[in-house]
Amino acid sequence: MNQGQFKFYKPLLALLCLALLFASASTQRQLNRDRDSMGLTRISPLENAPPILAFTTVALGGFRGIIANALWIRATELQEADKYFEMVQLADWITKLQPHFTTVWVHQAWNMAYNISIKFQDPRDRWMWVKRAIELLRDDALRYNPNEPLLYRELGWFYQHKMGHFLDDAHNSYKQYWAAEMDTVFSTQRPDFKELINPSNPESAASAKRLREVYKIDPEYMQKVDTMYGPLEWRLPDGHAIYWATLGLEKTAKESLKKEDFITLRRIIFQSLQLAFHRGKLLYAKNGDRSSFVYGPNLEIVKQASDAYEEMADLEPDKNQHILTGHRNFLGTAVYFLYTHNRMSAAKKWFDYLKQKYPVETAKFIDLDSYALGRVTEDVGENDPNRVQAILEGMLESSLVQYAMDDDEQGLGYELFARKIWKRYADAISDPSSQKRVALPPIEEMKKLTLERVLSPDFGLDPILVAQLRTKLNLPPPSAEPAPVAPTPSTSAGNTNSLGTNLPAPKK
Repeated sequence: MNQGQFKFYKPLLALLCLALLFASASTQRQLNRDRDSMGLTRISPLENAPPILAFTTVALGGFRGIIANALWIRATELQEADKYFEMVQLADWITKLQPHFTTVWVHQAWNMAYNISIKFQDPRDRWMWVKRAIELLRDDALRYNPNEPLLYRELGWFYQHKMGHFLDDAHNSYKQYWAAEMDTVFSTQRPDFKELINPSNPESAASAKRLREVYKIDPEYMQKVDTMYGPLEWRLPDGHAIYWATLGLEKTAKESLKKEDFITLRRIIFQSLQLAFHRGKLLYAKNGDRSSFVYGPNLEIVKQASDAYEEMADLEPDKNQHILTGHRNFLGTAVYFLYTHNRMSAAKKWFDYLKQKYPVETAKFIDLDSYALGRVTEDVGENDPNRVQAILEGMLESSLVQYAMDDDEQGLGYELFARKIWKRYADAISDPSSQKRVALPPIEEMKKLTLERVLSPDFGLDPILVAQLRTKLNLPPPSAEPAPVAPTPSTSAGNTNSLGTNLPAPKK
């Protein structure tokens, strides 16, 4: 190459380098857009991130992945050695290095809620870890990954299973602690959505702020969920499981959801509705004491739960028969519960729907009475007086406790059902030989003895409820009390039983 050629060689190379750099930059921008649209990476900067997280995601660049992989390998080794406490710190570092790494958030929260919490005996210590797991997903993971269905599913699962179910020894404590927290937000038994959405006083404004900022719940969306699936008891976990699963379905674009993601979120909803029906009504057992409560079925959501079953059956054709079997069992239980709670019109409505929907399986059921009483016959056995007497006494006890808590309708439902069971059993053993051998005591005598037992200090009923029961039944103080006669409370005129006692009109 002569001197003249060499003179132009370097400028040409420089121009070629600039052209290649420009082409590379243009291609990289397009690649970034494609990777972002396909969900392969996150190129948008984190908003309002803590300084340490902002530093690690920007300053470390590509080395973040290498460091995170090394920490993840170490965390896996710790898990295999059951060293969950050490894993917490490692997982915290990994989430700071890779805040969009969904699996780490889920893994860390699961360890807190399930593996670490059970290391403690004190329910308060367990609750601390369960609550921290929920906060991790709700406050941190969803903050950086608002469109990840897995996070919504896991958050809903913690409410439904860890807090709502009964597999953890401390599940009642979790419910109590959660109800106490919700009492700081809801000043009434049912949330006042109007006040939470548009507060008219400082107290309502403070409650609305706490709901949004602490629990990350939008009152308007909460009202929407309650309208769709309620009325829900928002002091119990089931309503919150439904809230986060429903929000997950809306936040994550359905067209990009994998089918299994969509189905798992839907399952959270219908399973939580089923649980809420069985015990989604909260009754505090002590006046002014929010640390002790009892709960019963939420009879207002039969249709919502039934619709959820049928929707899931349509969405999962490969499991259609299994889900419909569950639906049939649910409807049978709903009819039974409505019947025992004196909701006769509703019980008849759903009994007719049960027979219409599953005519072959329900062909042997003639009418509502025979079906409801037949459920008990299956459970206790028609010819076993001990088992029948045990269930009768249980129903009479439940009746008196409900009267004490001023739930006359439910108390009356238990009592009426006990009387029908007693009569059915008496009719079944009407021949003299059977009466002598397996007869039960008269129902009035059983009720009297049950009342004596419930009023006794040995029974363990809260003294406030004992006093309320005495007032309800017009009984004298213990010092001046003759033998109790166990009257049925009079709440409305016009409906009487065979003894002439006034009965409240049944709900429809």
